[in-house]
Amino acid sequence: MKKIKIVYSGGGTLGPVTPLIGIHNILTKKFDENYSGIWIGTKEGIEEKLVTEYQIPYVAIAAGKLRRYISVWNMSDLIKIFFGFFQAFFLLIKEKPTLCISAGGFVSVPVHYAAWILGIPTWIHQQDVQIGLANKLMTPIAQKITTVLKEQTKNFPLTKTFWLGNPVRSDVCTGDKNVAQKFFKLKSNIPVVLVTGGGTGSQRINELIIESIQHLDGDCQMIHLSGKERPHERVVHAEKLYAEYYQTQQFLGAEMKLAYAIADVVICRGGFGTLSELAALKKAVIVIPKPGHQMENAQLLHHFGAVILVDEETADGNFLAKIIKDLLVDKTRIKNLGEKLHEILPSAEPENIVAIVKELVKI
Repeated sequence: MKKIKIVYSGGGTLGPVTPLIGIHNILTKKFDENYSGIWIGTKEGIEEKLVTEYQIPYVAIAAGKLRRYISVWNMSDLIKIFFGFFQAFFLLIKEKPTLCISAGGFVSVPVHYAAWILGIPTWIHQQDVQIGLANKLMTPIAQKITTVLKEQTKNFPLTKTFWLGNPVRSDVCTGDKNVAQKFFKLKSNIPVVLVTGGGTGSQRINELIIESIQHLDGDCQMIHLSGKERPHERVVHAEKLYAEYYQTQQFLGAEMKLAYAIADVVICRGGFGTLSELAALKKAVIVIPKPGHQMENAQLLHHFGAVILVDEETADGNFLAKIIKDLLVDKTRIKNLGEKLHEILPSAEPENIVAIVKELVKI
């Protein structure tokens, strides 16, 4: 059988990363020793830690941010993109992959254009409701485009676009609630709220949680992933004050499946990477999106009754605490939210992923 070697790219945040790890999990299981993957990411991004936990070799290249507005940094970032292209070009010559896959992210653009010049097929995956600039730039040269939402297919050339759903990491669905309870040292008779602002964390969510936690004594136990790139003085102080029912972690890798397993309710940003994993697990979610594409994602899901939407610009700790308390006592609503999110954000079927890979690498 023909050997399959895939270059994945993406980073800066974990949004473009987790769906590709989901694809990697599926292909590892399907093709075994006939498959290998390598990751091209950023030098400073948080993705390296997660990618290497899945034993995927990681290479960092220069990456400039693609901005749609005037900035003094645009010139230096264009230089980074230029160098990143040549780094990617020679890396692809060396590695000789059969396919390149990206789910967005500015580091992917030079990789996919280098692949195009070298005749290596490329596949891009569109997650958010709003198409990112990176995917817009890669669309003309992509051999295959897949989308999370069926409605998104109309925004791309129909002849090469396929409605896939979102690939989900297989291991995040295998968490054991009893193991999680021991790992996080939680009581069995009090509901658990998991808070995550994404891989890099969210300063605004951190602020709202610190403001709300004082009002939640006895209502829940909270696991708060505060992010590696955020100030932690207030978070650490809050953990000392409310240690009975509040704990923080900067980042979870393999242990994320335990946090997912034990959570009755999850508070998160509006990226479809995290939301798709929560949809696969049928979790009730309170979404506090960033303005922009995340707000569009959250508004769509809220419209269908799949999430509770909280506006970070108008909410305060009292308001968030009330939302949490009202939801925790309504078990029927918790169940209905999880079911609806599962329906609106379906996971990608493994056989469809395998079929796309076979089509692109011609096996």
